Amino acid sequence: MSSNHSTPSIAPAHSFFSNRWLGAATLVVAGALQTLTFSPFHFWWLGPVSMLLILLVTIPLAAKKLFSAGWLTGMGLFGSGASWVYISISEFGNTSIAISILLTVAFVAGLALVPALAFWLWSKLAKSSAVRRLILFPAIWVLGDWLRSWLLTGFPWLYLGTAHTDGPLAGLAPVAGVHGLTFLIAASGAAIFATGWFITRQRHASAGVVAVAALIPWLAAPALNRVDWTDISAEPISVAAMQGNIPQQIKWDPEFLKDQIVAYLGMTEPYWDTDLILWPETAIPIPQDQAGKIIEHIKENLGEESTLITGIPWYGFSERAGGFTYHNSIMAIGNGEGIYHKQKLVPFGEYVPLEGVLRGLIGFFDLPMSSFTRGPKNQAPLLANGIKVMPFICYEVAYPDFLARNAVNTDLLLTISNDGWFGDSVGPLQHLQIARMRALETGRYMIRGTNNGVTAIIDNKGQITARIPQFERAVLTGEVFKASGSTPYMTTASWPVLTLALILIVFVRERVIPKN
Repeated sequence: MSSNHSTPSIAPAHSFFSNRWLGAATLVVAGALQTLTFSPFHFWWLGPVSMLLILLVTIPLAAKKLFSAGWLTGMGLFGSGASWVYISISEFGNTSIAISILLTVAFVAGLALVPALAFWLWSKLAKSSAVRRLILFPAIWVLGDWLRSWLLTGFPWLYLGTAHTDGPLAGLAPVAGVHGLTFLIAASGAAIFATGWFITRQRHASAGVVAVAALIPWLAAPALNRVDWTDISAEPISVAAMQGNIPQQIKWDPEFLKDQIVAYLGMTEPYWDTDLILWPETAIPIPQDQAGKIIEHIKENLGEESTLITGIPWYGFSERAGGFTYHNSIMAIGNGEGIYHKQKLVPFGEYVPLEGVLRGLIGFFDLPMSSFTRGPKNQAPLLANGIKVMPFICYEVAYPDFLARNAVNTDLLLTISNDGWFGDSVGPLQHLQIARMRALETGRYMIRGTNNGVTAIIDNKGQITARIPQFERAVLTGEVFKASGSTPYMTTASWPVLTLALILIVFVRERVIPKN
């Protein structure tokens, strides 16, 4: 359709949300509603509701205002769903309340620029055509999420599809991945909008067609959840995961290093013969080149067929870094081998961008162990008594395609974290739900070990089979099982849904050059 021809509009002539302030407030609320879809709230059904509210405001809106509309939506989403970063800045970054608030607002406002850019692109592609806006909305939303997964190292958090670890779309996760689920949720919001418009115009047949088409994935997914995409071994692997609950304030204090090691050794004492023993991220808070006696002590006590996997900083020469450097790492000890260096580092927590400028300005830019170097790509899994265990450290479990690619030809997934940085906020609970989605996407058991919660065992359907409470020193025991084969999502990653989004853009966008 050429740009010099008008397009029928489905936007209401006088929208209830046309008031400037009401529309802005609605967008912020719509973004915040998405936070309620995630753990610990689990109101997954608010996803399509949020999308519908966004469309009710933006479909009639002038194209030049869509950028600000996307930014307001992002402020609602990240201001409610990622505000836990304040705790790490204020409580553990030795930063004043005023500066902590300022940095948190800057963080949220910066993240909100990603949906703002996506909505700006939406305005350029759809122009003022409400029909095009409606059709392109799911594609634009997913592309915005994908952009957020890699821009400036990425923030792959708060994807709407993650809410369906316990929702009706869970069965589609091993096929389409989290971005595919998000696309369907956005499309459902658009379908509700279109169905309502058809009904108000007495076009009931068209409304029925749209409604049925939108319902098909929601009705089919529960059946797919019964499909086993991977083969699960019948032989159990015993697991013991230690949750030390070490206070973050003393984690890197030299006076308390020995006490931490003694605590973990004491917790492990009854479990030396367990098949797989897990200590959390940096449970050994000294580099491996200084921890020789501790490692030897562990080897001497482990059973013949037992492996202990622990987080530990690594220090040594790196050709990639061009000298000696630190890695945030995880090591297999005993009847196993291998060491893994974390690839996805957290800005300011594990490295400081513009380090020469920011170091020393405020306490937050001088956090302990914030000088790590990124590990190399395509690292081999750890081996534990012949079992191929693919480890991920903290934030890495949030990257869906990264994890799916590394999970190929492995038996078991493992992730360690120290969520003590986020205190008693929703952050650690969101993190656990993200790990569950990764297990569901890959059809593999996952062991999750943390310093203060949530330590858990997750099965190949993304369900928790065992867990221990947060903020307690405790040992989690249970069983996991090896998996073989790959889910469809592991084979294709997010490329099918991204390709679909691009196809929609190519064929639905407002053409700049009119056809003769």
